[in-house]
Parts: sequence; structure tokens; C-alpha cells
Amino acid sequence: MSVLAEQGLAAPRENRAPGGLPILLAVALASVMLPLTVTGPAVALPALATDLGAGVGAAQWVQNAYGVTFAACLLAAGGLADRFGRRRVLLVGVQVFVAMSLVCALVPNIVLVDVARALQGVGAAGVLTSGAAILAATFDGPARARAFGVLGASFGFGLALGPLVAGALVASVGWRAVFLLNVVLGLVVLTLVPRLPESRDPAARRVDWGGLVTFSGGLALLALYFVEGPEQGWTGAAAIGSLIGSALCMLLFVLVELRVERPMFDLSLFRRPTFVVVVCQPFTITFGFVVLLVYLPQYLQGAGGRSATEAGALLLPLTLPVLALPLIAGRIAARLPLRVMLAASSALIAAGSLWLVVLRPDAGWAQLAAPLAVFGIGVGSAFGVMDNAAVSVVPVERSGMASGIFNTMRITGESVAIAGAGALLAGLSAAGLHGRVPGLDAAGERALAGGAVQGRLDEQLGALPSGARGAAADALTSAMHTGFVVLAVLALIGAVTTYAVVRDRELAGPS
Repeated sequence: MSVLAEQGLAAPRENRAPGGLPILLAVALASVMLPLTVTGPAVALPALATDLGAGVGAAQWVQNAYGVTFAACLLAAGGLADRFGRRRVLLVGVQVFVAMSLVCALVPNIVLVDVARALQGVGAAGVLTSGAAILAATFDGPARARAFGVLGASFGFGLALGPLVAGALVASVGWRAVFLLNVVLGLVVLTLVPRLPESRDPAARRVDWGGLVTFSGGLALLALYFVEGPEQGWTGAAAIGSLIGSALCMLLFVLVELRVERPMFDLSLFRRPTFVVVVCQPFTITFGFVVLLVYLPQYLQGAGGRSATEAGALLLPLTLPVLALPLIAGRIAARLPLRVMLAASSALIAAGSLWLVVLRPDAGWAQLAAPLAVFGIGVGSAFGVMDNAAVSVVPVERSGMASGIFNTMRITGESVAIAGAGALLAGLSAAGLHGRVPGLDAAGERALAGGAVQGRLDEQLGALPSGARGAAADALTSAMHTGFVVLAVLALIGAVTTYAVVRDRELAGPS
């Protein structure tokens, strides 16, 4: 707590509500759990899938089921927090999150794990939106910027230590311990949440169920398209049907939101260019970051032949800046234009992405540390700053809605990134394997490529020729390089757009 006081979060009193420090501590600890449940399963997935005998598609849903429900329920969670109370939604969210973490750690079946992960995402949505809204209602002015810096540091803490801790747990105890870790953290949070003051939007009305159903359905169908496309074929009836269904659901979502008196997704805010760019910022900031967090550990374990602990340790140059920088960025944000900070963050991510083409199966610390650090500095400098910018555009009584919109865009971007990047890597790897392994047909090439992406290369080799490992590793490496170039282009577009469009005067809140 003394560190937080030194950062200025205990003063000045006019910028915060009484008891602000305990509130910040509870929200920060709750927020630590959320990145841990992304990074941990990413490292544990090869062992988890092998132990439960999961196929490539079922194993992919361990990540996608969580991401889809997380993103789909954020808007509803924000609306519920505004109407029924932010503390109440935070408490229920933590309870659901902890219960489903325990289920994931105990069940013997991959389908049950996938279902529990989906419900875990529902709980995570309640934790994220209500926590950010509580901070917005508690702090104001420079103290709010610093509080959101701490929130960003909390995410950074989970991201920085998640791969390393998960790797150590998988190696020493087993993959189930990765989920039990969140159970322990959640029980600590449950002792703190009841002490928080309650806050709500007095003008909030009923939940926008029509918007919730249409948005959730559209996102789920889009994820289904990306997950099943590589195995079933991109032009197959199931894949095309999923894509069309997703587009129709999203169209219905817009129509529903335009007719609702008080929608959970206030489309009128999108008339403000600054708001549009700020809430879309996660697509360029966190899009690439989550791809590296999920697929680099699996690449290092499968193609690189490293242990889970070694793979987690190699990610430290990427994740440590995300732990250290948000607090500093929160202080700098009070002095520098936000558009400069956010544009610079995207530019650093673009540079790090291009530099990562040095990745090879045998690449070690010397080759990967610098590009990963540049990438991590870009992400870390934006964490917290983005959250504060999003809630600063609306009145504080609608902070739950603003937090819901922003985090929906962020988690939607991450969900699409995980599903889309997995499909891209599997498709490119299968194409790179074509004709290189004797006796392997197209279906076998897709299976080998999918296993390589998930870090399960040895499991997929079976009786294949000895050269199959090298061919699969080369094909996946080439696919990763293509992915890095795509990420760099997206980040560069984000940097230019942010600098050209964002106006800092609009981030002080509407008049």
C-alpha cells in the first residue's frame, strides 16, 4: 500500500472518495485473475489436451469459449452494474469465476472444460466492467488517471507472471494447478468485495436483452467460423452458414440498439470520432499482444521442443514491460497528449512485430529479447491509459456503459485475434506442408498443422517419417512470420489513425 501512496493515489483527497485505497486494492486483485486465465491455459494447453485426449477443434475451444462469452457479456454486465449496483455485479462475477475455475481443475472431460470456460467468461465480464466503473465512480481528475494506471498494472502483473508461473505449475504439479491458482486468488478477493461501497446509475432501466442475444450470437458464430474453418473447409456449408449467421446477428444487433430507448451499446457515442478511435484502440494494441501470449508458448513447446517453464520464461521480455509501465504511463498521461502516447504505443508494436521475423525454433533469449521488449513496451505504455480515456468521454453515471463498450471492443478484438490467428496459422502451415511429407494426405496435413499450432507436434507425428517434424516446424515458422507482418501493418494503421483523429479536449468528459 505504501507504493500506491507514493504514486499519489492516496492524495489529493478532493480527487477521490473516502476509502479509495481499499477500493483500489480490491479491484486490482480482482483484475489480476483475468489475464491469468488467458495466459495460464495457453501455456497449459498442450498438456491439458494430451491428458484429456482432446482433438484440435475441442482443444481450441478452451481459449475461444472463454473469449466469446467474456466479450459477449461485457455490455450486459455493464448495464447490470449501472442498474443493480457495481459492487453486487463484481461479487457475483467473482463467485462465478472462482466456481468455474474449480470445475476446470477437477473435471475429466474436455467438453466439460470447454463449458466451464464459457461460464468462466461470463463471470469475468462482471468482474471487468464493474471494477472499472467502481474506479470511475470513486476517483476523479489526476487521481483517476493514476487509479487506472494501477488497474493497467494489475493486468500487467497477471500477464507478466502468468506464462512463467503457469509453466512452473505445469512442470511441477500439472495443468490443473493453473486453474486452482485462480481459485485461491478469487477467495481472497471475495473477502474484500463486501467492504466496498455500492454505486449505480439512478437513471438505469431494464437490461437490453435483445442487444445481448443478437451480439452474443453474432460473436459466437464468428468464432465458430474461425475454429471449424481450417478443419471443415472455409467454403463448406457449415463455415459459410456461420459467417452469414454472424453478419445477420450483427445487423439485427444494430437495428435493436437503434430502437431501444436506453441501449446497452449507445450508438450515438459513435458520432464522436475520438470515441470511435479510443474504443477501437484495443484492436491495434491488444490484438497482437494476445496472439503472442497464446501462440508463442505453444510454438516454443511444440516446434522449439522446450518445456512449459522455459517457454514461459522466454516471454518475460514481452510481459514485464506490461507490468512496470502502466503506473508510469498513468503519470505521464496527466502531462502529455493522449493521442501522442497511444500513437507511439502502436508504432512500437509495429516495430516489434516486424523485428519478430527473427523467430526460429531454436531461437533463444539473445534473438527474442529485444523484439519482444519493444512490443511489450508498446503494449504496457497504453494499458490503463486506454481505459481512462474511454470512461472520460461520458458522464460518470454512465461509466458502466462506457466501460462495457470499451472492454467489449477489447475482448472482442482478443477473441477474434485468438480464433483468427489460430485459423491463419493452421491454414498457412497446412499449405506449407503440402507435398513435403510422404504418405500424408490433405486431411493429415491439416491435422499435423493444427497440432503444431497448439504445441502438440510430437503427439501428431505418430508413425510419420522423421523429416515430418522439421517440415512442420518450418511451415509453422513461416506462418508465424506472415502473422507478424500482418500485425505490424495493423498497428501502423492504428498509430496513424490515432494521431490524426483523437482530440484530447474531448477526453475530459462531455459538456
